[in-house]
Amino acid sequence: MSQSHYPAWQPWQGAGGPSMLASHADRERAVDVLRAGYGEGRMDREEFDKRVARAYAARTVGELALLVADLPQGPLAQPAGVLPVPRTFGSVPRPQTNGKAVAAGVCGLLCVPTMGLTGIPAVVLGHVARAEIRTRGELGDGLALTGIVLGWLSTAGWALVLVLLTVASVLAS
Repeated sequence: MSQSHYPAWQPWQGAGGPSMLASHADRERAVDVLRAGYGEGRMDREEFDKRVARAYAARTVGELALLVADLPQGPLAQPAGVLPVPRTFGSVPRPQTNGKAVAAGVCGLLCVPTMGLTGIPAVVLGHVARAEIRTRGELGDGLALTGIVLGWLSTAGWALVLVLLTVASVLAS
């Protein structure tokens, strides 16, 4: 095959040409290429140290391109766009908090100001939320449990009040 089918070789110029100011990432990439070249035995330690010092002192992408132009990994063109982070290094998506668990916690906390009116909804929502959390792997188990406990305490408190009122009314008659 003739070489006319391949694009002409051009030194690494980064995204904006040789006169563009070099970024820290550009310098680090050049040093990585130099390390690879040194590791392959393409230069001795003294030359490697000089090139690394020049890479860290370089102001433009063109200066960096000259430092790595004679190395096999040096003249690779940099993509202009942002590359996606490989899934291995990306952040792990955090599971969502169950909405019914939040509602159960809120209803449980509102038992005192509503004088127990939200106790039964807190218990029901809490149990439903805990079942959903187990099957879906969501967050919010503590909120659901808070709603259940406060809801039952409120319900038991009102039941005790009703029993005491009933006993008192029977004894008074």
